[in-house]
Amino acid sequence: MPNRHLSRIIVMQSLYEWDFNQDKNINDIVKRNIENFKEDCDKEFVLNATGGIIKNLKKIDKTIEDSAPEWPIEQIAVIDKTILRLAVFELELEKDIPPKVVINEAVELAKSYGGENSSKFINGVLGTLFRMDERYQEEGGEDITLLELNKNK
Repeated sequence: MPNRHLSRIIVMQSLYEWDFNQDKNINDIVKRNIENFKEDCDKEFVLNATGGIIKNLKKIDKTIEDSAPEWPIEQIAVIDKTILRLAVFELELEKDIPPKVVINEAVELAKSYGGENSSKFINGVLGTLFRMDERYQEEGGEDITLLELNKNK
């Protein structure tokens, strides 16, 4: 069974590399990264997410800027921006994964790959975005942060 967490890491790594050299073909980067974990990753998810993010990059970046108005997109650390792009894609454009799962995965990626405050920043941005989503109201407007949930584990 493909590992969705690993698949998100592949998307994140591919977009991170591409962000530094946008002259490279993103498909070549993704194919190389998939090849390293082909038995364990969800290839369809990786290709769909990466392609969807690139296709909707301006819209996704605008959503990030609207959710973190004090942080212009060019001032956000590349790894944080990459994790946010993946999470916003899943929250806003895919919507087949529960929002709290998406946010929790993004926070976990930030803890593993980001800086000291990355997980708090990403949790805050995605929490703001989620509170503006109709699914937030459907879930009863629960206002506990995922970082608080993770502390109780």
